[in-house]
Amino acid sequence: MDYQPPPFFSRGPAPLVRLGFFVCLAVLLMVLDARFRYAESLRQVIALLAYPLQRVALAPGEMFGAAAAFFTTQVSLKQENEQLKAKQLQAANELLTVQALRSENAQLRRLLEARERLPRESTLAEILYQGRDPFSRKVIVDKGRQQGIQPGQAVIDDLGVIGQVTRVYPLLSEVTLITDKEQRTPVQVVRNGLRAIVYGGGDRGTLELSYMATNADVLADDVLVTSGIDGTYPPGLPVAKVSRIEQDAAYSFAKITCVPTAGTEQNRQVLVLSREMNLPTPPVETESAAGKPPKPKRSRGRE
Repeated sequence: MDYQPPPFFSRGPAPLVRLGFFVCLAVLLMVLDARFRYAESLRQVIALLAYPLQRVALAPGEMFGAAAAFFTTQVSLKQENEQLKAKQLQAANELLTVQALRSENAQLRRLLEARERLPRESTLAEILYQGRDPFSRKVIVDKGRQQGIQPGQAVIDDLGVIGQVTRVYPLLSEVTLITDKEQRTPVQVVRNGLRAIVYGGGDRGTLELSYMATNADVLADDVLVTSGIDGTYPPGLPVAKVSRIEQDAAYSFAKITCVPTAGTEQNRQVLVLSREMNLPTPPVETESAAGKPPKPKRSRGRE
């Protein structure tokens, strides 16, 4: 058996000649392709056939990059989510603060408007906290003796009567609400002018129109205002609204429950009204004024 190489390799031109020939041929083909684009279709076919091999070769790198991007995205999303939650909580807190300030400003404007309509001078005060006695309805305001507050002054808000100053300290004052069970407020029915007295309902936060006859001209939804006969409250201030009337023939008096008009459990800003200083003195009835001669004075000395 003959193992000699083919005659082409043993008898052909020299290797240097062959190299020069193929280099010239390659240059010629590149020039022709650049000028006439004759190998464009061939390149497209070769690129199409080589594309799967390229994808297989690039697959490990792309998978590694995708995994790294996935975990990086997860971490960044978690951090962004935490930041957004913190911003949301902060925004919610700021929104609540803005709403509270807006409500407080609206109430202050209403108080100023009510202050201009009042016939007496008033002092703006703020409720600090409730009284420590759980069986009474009292609050503490931030104005005291140094601001000219005195016991007995009326306390109102923009809706009506809150209560009355019952104790004064140098910088604070105690206000007893009209809903306290020991508080009495002279009122008048707006519809017919009927005068009465409302009593505090205690822990229920209501008022009771007590000692009214069963046939008294009082209806549900009647508005009660201060009558002004006590000299503490100016006349015409809203006090309460009749909510329920219970009449029983077995009892001499009707049970009338009222709801306070003022925000006794809501508002923090109140007005402390000055006391009426020009109250007329009650007349003193004397025997001479009644037309009777005065009695002679007895002498205690010995004759």
